[in-house]
Amino acid sequence: MSLEPTDRDIQFRSISGEQRESLMIQVAKRYYDLGMTMADLAKELGLTRWQASRLLTEARESGIVCIEIMPRASRLPSLESRLQRQWNLREAVVVANDGEADERLVLNAVAKGAAQFIAGLGRVPLIGVSWGRTMSAVAGHLPPFWNEGVEVVLLNGAMNIRAPSVRTNNTAELFARSANGTATLLPVPAILGHAATRQALEQDPTISSVLDLGRRAPVICFGMGTIGPDSVLVQSGFVTEAETAALRDRGAVGDVLSRYIDKDGRIVDPEIDARTIALDLRLALARDLSIGIGAGIAKRAVALACLRARYLNVFVTDEETALSLLDEA
Repeated sequence: MSLEPTDRDIQFRSISGEQRESLMIQVAKRYYDLGMTMADLAKELGLTRWQASRLLTEARESGIVCIEIMPRASRLPSLESRLQRQWNLREAVVVANDGEADERLVLNAVAKGAAQFIAGLGRVPLIGVSWGRTMSAVAGHLPPFWNEGVEVVLLNGAMNIRAPSVRTNNTAELFARSANGTATLLPVPAILGHAATRQALEQDPTISSVLDLGRRAPVICFGMGTIGPDSVLVQSGFVTEAETAALRDRGAVGDVLSRYIDKDGRIVDPEIDARTIALDLRLALARDLSIGIGAGIAKRAVALACLRARYLNVFVTDEETALSLLDEA
């Protein structure tokens, strides 16, 4: 004879601790190992669905059931969660270093993790991206048709003065091509010679429309540049090594969207910033997703600055860098 729900509830509350643990195991086995629905296993065990759900929760809380997230990618979920809590992030992607010291291999692993995250966002009609070595690497790992028909807009000027050995300014085109989408480019230098030139260019309807599109992108994705002679801004001819040294002396830790920032994310040199054509960093705060990608311990200082200033709410990095940022916090 089946029991009415009220009778089952009385029985459920009056059972001993041993009986309750036995029920936890039976519920967990049916739910996790046998793939039964909550309704079916509750009926089989003579419980209400609420009771079965409660027993399953108790089984997890007491340690009878231990759930371990094992992603197929070399991600570290527990470290990601720590990073999210510490820096109030919407999401974190941390890939294992596996003792790897080669910066190129670390960049490749982080870029792959970033590409998987971006491809997993689903249908996003408009995405803004920066350019550089990191973003070029991410583009190379995006699967075909990852967001078919997406419009990709470039967020900072990318017309190089000098061609580096590896092309890094075609990120928007690569993002769009892999998704069978369209790219809206910003065909101007990232940093100009005079502030008046920047003001004039930004008033041009063509350039103005691209900048406005970038401001409206709900999702943006950017790399982080170090301060040094090997940075893409130096290699592309936008700033000289002497200017870089002066920026470092003034407290610059790197650049984001071609804008040089200090350890707290503040603009270091207003004069250079007045000559820069790119998305205003303050607008990064208002995006649904602002995805910052920093691979390797050399990016630690600029990543920390972005976290402090909250220019990003999604952070993609490697294990060593993530641990160093947790130590800082």
